[in-house]
Amino acid sequence: MSAAPSSASPLRPVPRPGVMAIEAYVPGKSGAPGATKIHKLSSNETPLGPSPAAIAAMQETAGKLALYPDGNSTALRAAIAARYGLDPARIVCGAGSDELLSFLAYAYVGPGDEGLFSAHGFLVYRIAILAAGGTPVVAPERDLTTDVDALLARVTERTKIVYIANPNNPTGTYLPFDAVRRLHAGLPPHVLLVLDGAYAEYVRRNDYSAGLDLVLDADNVVMTRTFSKIHGLASLRIGWMVAPAHVADAVNRIRGPFNLSGAAIAAGAAAVADDAHLAAAMTHNETGLPRLTEGAEALGLTVTPSVGNFILVHFPPEPGRSAAEADAFLAERGVIVRRVASYGLPDALRVTVGSAEANEASLAALSDFVRGGHA
Repeated sequence: MSAAPSSASPLRPVPRPGVMAIEAYVPGKSGAPGATKIHKLSSNETPLGPSPAAIAAMQETAGKLALYPDGNSTALRAAIAARYGLDPARIVCGAGSDELLSFLAYAYVGPGDEGLFSAHGFLVYRIAILAAGGTPVVAPERDLTTDVDALLARVTERTKIVYIANPNNPTGTYLPFDAVRRLHAGLPPHVLLVLDGAYAEYVRRNDYSAGLDLVLDADNVVMTRTFSKIHGLASLRIGWMVAPAHVADAVNRIRGPFNLSGAAIAAGAAAVADDAHLAAAMTHNETGLPRLTEGAEALGLTVTPSVGNFILVHFPPEPGRSAAEADAFLAERGVIVRRVASYGLPDALRVTVGSAEANEASLAALSDFVRGGHA
């Protein structure tokens, strides 16, 4: 017979400290009531869609749905390794890079430890650190850009992991590679530096690098990437990371044995090898990004310079002109963008580079809003 609970015992299971401090991640909206045509520009998805080769590869897996997928994602890791000249043993695949960002926290952060990231960094960093039992530490940014000195000033003996998104979401800003190297040089060797390169393929700056060389030379640097953006496979949830062998080993011990579906493995392997589709996506963004930026600025709005596939548009915190009112107005016109108040940017909206039609629709709606069409 079990003992009766003491008066101090809880009457139901209680999550461990930190779990209830997590604010659940809220994705961008997908629709708007009453709108006849929707331009979804809230999730940084590519308007070109997936590679035809990826679609064909996924369709070929339909007859194998009763079988477990390859638990090591061998074909996908081999395709990634071939494209980037890597050792497949140092690549780990995940259900989106989000999963890998969390695995890294679970492997290296625990109660009493700290995880560090910048003020407007990806929300998953905070979630991952708290879920692992650690304490999030936030460094302020300079001009909405990751500040290396601010990060280094907040490193303590309890710091175990530092996340930076480069380029950053939702600001679209980036750190030159010299700055990334300076950040790494200033970290103690036991601190893991995670370079989140979800938007790396879009960057066209001579002083930028996603950090692959640094990963290959250091024992405490990891780079994560995703198939959800430029490859157009967000629905399949595919991410990957390249890491020192000892980090890959640690993450593989946490990773579920079948964390990627067979369809994801096949489609990802085909997508990463489709140079033509990748080039088309890059070219489209090189045209669409300046069009959106210049169009919004011509309306008198401030736009943070972006190297990603989105822009951050700022609005005055005044009645009738605010970001919240602009968001509602655009939604009524079928243009769905992203509020970023949860990132500490209540007066801004993030707008994805969409199709040419979607870009013009968003600029037309912004123009009507700015000129008082919402009155």
